Amino acid sequence: MSNLNDVMVVGLTGQTGAGKSTVSKTFAENGFAVINADMVARDVVKKGTKCLDEIHDLFGDEVINPDGTLNRSMLANIVFSDSGRLEMLNTITYPYITGEILNEIRIHSLKGEKLILLDAPTLFESRADDFCELIISIVADSDIREKRIIIRDGLTIEQARKRMNSQLDEDFFVKHSDYIITNDSTIERLEDISKEVSDRIKEYYMNKVNPAAENAV
Repeated sequence: MSNLNDVMVVGLTGQTGAGKSTVSKTFAENGFAVINADMVARDVVKKGTKCLDEIHDLFGDEVINPDGTLNRSMLANIVFSDSGRLEMLNTITYPYITGEILNEIRIHSLKGEKLILLDAPTLFESRADDFCELIISIVADSDIREKRIIIRDGLTIEQARKRMNSQLDEDFFVKHSDYIITNDSTIERLEDISKEVSDRIKEYYMNKVNPAAENAV
C-alpha cells in the first residue's frame, strides 16, 4: 500500500442486516469511491475461475449448477450449518478476494480517487482490515436484523439465525472499530448519521494531506 500516494481506505463492516448498504450509498454520494467486497466475492467465483475450481474440489458436484456456475444456495446451506466447512471455504476464497480488492484500490488511485470506502461484511475475518486506516461498523438490535434479512434474502427464521450466529458479535465490532453506527431507527436517521461520519472522515483526510490533495477531494 505504500506506493499508493495519499490514498486512504476506510473499512465498512458490521452485522448482517444492520444497514451497510445505506451507509455505503451515503458515503458514495459524499465523494467516496466504493469497493463492494460482496461483488468482488461474486466475481472471483465466476464460471471458469481458479477459485471456483478449488471450491468444486473441496465441496463436490453438489455446489455446482448444471451450467458450471456456483450453486450459491446449496453452498450457503452447507457452510452456515458447519463452522468448520465455513472456515475451509474462507481459506479458499479470501486470498482471491483480498487480491482483487488491492487491485481495485490501485485502479481507483490511478484515477485520482483517493478516498475509498471498502464495504466488506467479513472485513476482519478476511484480514482486509489491514488495508484500512479507519474502520466503521454498523450494528443493530438482533430482532430487527433478523426481520430485515428474512425479508431481504427470502430466508427462513432458522436460516437467518444461522447466518447471524456465524458472524462476529457486537462486542467485537465495538472493540475493533473507530466509528460505531447503531441502526435501530429510521433510514433517514441512518443517512444523517452516515453523512456526519463521512464529513468527519473527509475533514480528517484533508488535514492529513497537502492542500493540492485537499482540492482534489
